[in-house]
Amino acid sequence: MALPVAVQVYSVRDSAEKDLRKTLEEIKKIGYDGVEFAGLYGHAPEEVAAMCSEIGLTPISAHVPYVELVADPKGVLAQYKTVGCRFVAVPYLTEEDRPGTPKFPEVIKNVDMIGTVAKELGIQLLYHNHDFEFLKIDGKYALDILYDSIAPEHLMTELDVCWVRVGGEDPADYIGKYSGRSPVLHLKDYVGDKSEGMYGLIGMEDEAPKRPSNFAFRSVGAGVQDFPSILKAGEAAGAEWVVVEQDEPTEGISRMDCIKMSREYLKTLGY
Repeated sequence: MALPVAVQVYSVRDSAEKDLRKTLEEIKKIGYDGVEFAGLYGHAPEEVAAMCSEIGLTPISAHVPYVELVADPKGVLAQYKTVGCRFVAVPYLTEEDRPGTPKFPEVIKNVDMIGTVAKELGIQLLYHNHDFEFLKIDGKYALDILYDSIAPEHLMTELDVCWVRVGGEDPADYIGKYSGRSPVLHLKDYVGDKSEGMYGLIGMEDEAPKRPSNFAFRSVGAGVQDFPSILKAGEAAGAEWVVVEQDEPTEGISRMDCIKMSREYLKTLGY
């Protein structure tokens, strides 16, 4: 049975900021089964839960900033429990908290703590990687150190296949490494090569790439990724959902049309 397909609402954040309900209705019309949130766009959790129920979308998960989770883990996670999310992901680490800094060991302890609180609320904590977790520390990827340091019941993976590949690994092989620990898989495509300062492209840092680069995001199926093998690996690893995410639209194409193109491509593969 083909995995259900969700979309990260951040992919169409311009529309969501203007009218969340209308955006969710369009997502459903395109053919998505569920949504992953990154903020609630000024709405109360109860309102968002009602929207999803009425429209027929499953609110599977949410990306919640690490600093917010550390500051008030129970309060913040309870909001997404109200929305109906089974999963919450740590989505990103700012430079001072990343692998290779003095604070990274503290990050690992805090993520374990957040995962413990999440479990008490009936939520599974995930970690959504970029490529900076593929820094090696004593010969081992920092991402592997993170997962080896925290019990699976407190932390599972949300592997982002774009950043796995940019980090130097084959996505399908890396998914297999975390078989049984990969309930949600992020599908993301791109073209070009890794560039310093790339995070200016995901809307998280106000910086342009520091050197010329042809790196750019693409809709699923329109870039370099081998999605048939990725999806096969996801199914074998026990994934429950796949989530389409495109941080920036393809040049000349709207954000909404980009996620529509991704959905149409996945339909051709039987999803």
